[in-house]
Amino acid sequence: MYKDYSMNQFTLPMETSILIPTNNISRYVNEIVETIPDNEFDELKHHRGATSYHPKMITSCILSNT
Repeated sequence: MYKDYSMNQFTLPMETSILIPTNNISRYVNEIVETIPDNEFDELKHHRGATSYHPKMITSCILSNT
């Protein structure tokens, strides 16, 4: 089980894409990471301790900030 992760959030600001320029690398990274099937991350799941962040979110953060 992962922490809630949604690119379509419903809290302010509702449209986060207006805060990110259209030619920003993070947009392209996110598009690529979202194409990875969820079952590719199945072996990373654990059932002990606190819930973790979704691997797609962590992957996007790491790749966008390198």
